[in-house]
Amino acid sequence: MVIEQFRTGGDRNFGYLVACETTGDALVIDVSFNPAMIVHFASERGFVIRSIFSTHGHDDHTNGNKEIELMTGLRPMLYGDTCPQTGITVVDGALFPLGSLTARILYTPGHTNDSISLLVGDALFTGDTLFTGKVGGTATEEQALEEYHSLHQKLMLLPSETTVYPGHDYGVSPISSIGVESASNPFLQQKDFKAFLYLKQNWIAYKKAHGIA
Repeated sequence: MVIEQFRTGGDRNFGYLVACETTGDALVIDVSFNPAMIVHFASERGFVIRSIFSTHGHDDHTNGNKEIELMTGLRPMLYGDTCPQTGITVVDGALFPLGSLTARILYTPGHTNDSISLLVGDALFTGDTLFTGKVGGTATEEQALEEYHSLHQKLMLLPSETTVYPGHDYGVSPISSIGVESASNPFLQQKDFKAFLYLKQNWIAYKKAHGIA
């Protein structure tokens, strides 16, 4: 498996290409501000983009979708969309073929109601649900509760060696792992949702007290 992380611009956005080395089939995640960079990378290395996903509908993740559709003929998919090539719908547990690999959709609402993560082998692409040392922003207590459940009932149940590839370079490193996040992410250290919500509501003071950028 080939994984390429792209710094696409915007607010430290990351985009991704994942390819099967055996067949050259590739998928793309969150093209955001620079779809041409990703398409050119695939072309130069002989990869064929078969599907494109957006982890959620915020503009900083989707603003390049029309451009990459013009370049590839493929419409980027969000939660609830159905792939015209395979007939597979982007819902929790859906499996998308990628050569000898499979991409599994994990529905992880909270940051937005349409947030998804994608699991390909031992690589997890978390969008704005989980960063390294941080989690995605939420506007209401209801959204925070959804995110809490997504983190603990979906992502933290994955093997500790699973590599985490976030949607932005907001954290302490560009990539992490489930094991590292479970052991060190302050949001994942909270004993219950009440403590999780309190940390969210007081994150600026917490960062200052602990020297977190």
